Amino acid sequence: MEELKPGRIVKVAGPLVVAEGMEGSRMYDVVRVSEQRLIGEIIELEGDQASIQVYEETGGIGPGEPVYPTGAPLSVELGPGLIEAIYDGIQRPLDVIRDQVGDYITRGIDVPALDRAKKWHFVPTVKDGDEVEAGDIIGTVEETILVEHKIMVPPGMKGRIAGIKEGDYTVEETVARLETEAGVKDLTMAQKWPVRVGRPYKRKLAPVEPLSTGQRVIDGLFPVGKGGTACVPGPFGSGKTVIQHQLAKWADAEIIVYVGCGERGNEMTDVLLEFPELKDPRSGEPLMKRTVLIANTSNMPVAAREASVYTGITIAEYFRDMGYSVSLMADSTSRWAEAMREISGRLEEMPGEEGYPAYLGARIAAFYERAGRVVCLGRDGREGALSAVGAVSPPGGDLSDPVVQATLRVVKVFWSLEDHLAYKRHFPAISWLNSYSLYYQNLDEWMLENVSPDWVEMRSEAMRILQEEADLAEIVRLVGVEALSAGDRLTLEVARSIREDFLHQNAFHEVDTYTSLKKQAEMLRLCLYFGEAAREAVARGVPVDEIEKMVVRESIARAKYVPEDRMDEIVRIKDEIDKEMESLAGAHAE
Repeated sequence: MEELKPGRIVKVAGPLVVAEGMEGSRMYDVVRVSEQRLIGEIIELEGDQASIQVYEETGGIGPGEPVYPTGAPLSVELGPGLIEAIYDGIQRPLDVIRDQVGDYITRGIDVPALDRAKKWHFVPTVKDGDEVEAGDIIGTVEETILVEHKIMVPPGMKGRIAGIKEGDYTVEETVARLETEAGVKDLTMAQKWPVRVGRPYKRKLAPVEPLSTGQRVIDGLFPVGKGGTACVPGPFGSGKTVIQHQLAKWADAEIIVYVGCGERGNEMTDVLLEFPELKDPRSGEPLMKRTVLIANTSNMPVAAREASVYTGITIAEYFRDMGYSVSLMADSTSRWAEAMREISGRLEEMPGEEGYPAYLGARIAAFYERAGRVVCLGRDGREGALSAVGAVSPPGGDLSDPVVQATLRVVKVFWSLEDHLAYKRHFPAISWLNSYSLYYQNLDEWMLENVSPDWVEMRSEAMRILQEEADLAEIVRLVGVEALSAGDRLTLEVARSIREDFLHQNAFHEVDTYTSLKKQAEMLRLCLYFGEAAREAVARGVPVDEIEKMVVRESIARAKYVPEDRMDEIVRIKDEIDKEMESLAGAHAE
């Protein structure tokens, strides 16, 4: 490929730079702007003029300065060393940069994403003479105690192994040689992949297993499948970030990719300080041992926000291709959309609704469509899953915001955060009336087989009771609770138990922060059992007032704090309910 000649800056407008003399450059090619070699990406071409979004501060740069094309699109490096890393939006390792230049990223700094000096122990899984194709695993590296990094034949390559051996290698050293029709190719442990292009797979499958999160309102009422998509819109202060943190900590995924996209720096600091301290519930190891963090906070260059989301999902796809279940958290996609709006305005494009670009919906759809459960490339037919959960921060919690509406058109699960629940200290503040999941049909069979044969029945009953409570709330506001029939008052009482004893969850309590699916089933069964027993007692003449004051209510409320290994204590609370109901019924029979 012939070397491209440098262009010349003719205009600078914030993160947007326009350069002329850019013949031969293509859309989304990376360029280096000015003698400071700031990293930028071509986002519009017209004749020999290129509009470039620069991922660094452009202060002090003016017309006449050079622009150096690279001829390559914005890409990420994929290989051993990703896990436990903390990157910015364009995959620069923040910890390495801090060690080199201090607490602030200096402009034009160029640090490789993967450590070039570190040696990894490579164990081959194929031998000389074996035929391999794209996606086949040729060896493994123990990246952390929780993650076995699988070295794969890059997409688009196939042939016969002409040399491979076990040993310690850096990511740039040749670990295998591949005889292809085009000649002998050297395979290293690292691959490069353009962030705006989804990584290939054989075919997509429907999600059939839930992504267990340990959050009862999510797993119990509005589940998301492994390989599914969900969004969490909500106003300021309703707990979006805590929900995202909880999902990142406890979601039943082997790899977590957390993208802090345009959120406040102190929230990302919480993640960076918390995650190394947290233990993975399944292995007891630190959670960072299976996590990749991408930090592009609100005080970092606005253009890099847009790239951060693509960087995150490309890294997530890479681990999905190894056959892992991966969960991507993006917090928040509203800030990403705002970055698009700013760049679009500087490009002088025709604005769409509320000033967002007309292609907002297409970009959001393209992002979420990269999630899914797939049959990976390679001859072993392994399956991988990539689940995407995006937080949305509409101004003033307005769900008619274009970003929320564009997101709801493509995702299958909607967890609606309500500020009035947050103000009542009901967390997670996910509305049980407005939220929905479209995965019931896919996941119910798995839940019935693996959790409880009456799971669907219990969930439907709980949602019916909560809906009835909402209908009765208006009557109670007008005429008071005393005007209701005994049956309706009981409905309110059981709904209160479901809300306070099942749905309410304390993210900062060591036991209550995470609840397994089996324990969730027992807790929900207990709340519903209380309702059935209360109805029988009322039929035998027990006044509702006395049922409201039952001592066993305290035991039901404390079931959430019972550790997982003592679940029989929850089952025994049913006996307490029976005894107290019997004694109340006996007293009134006399």
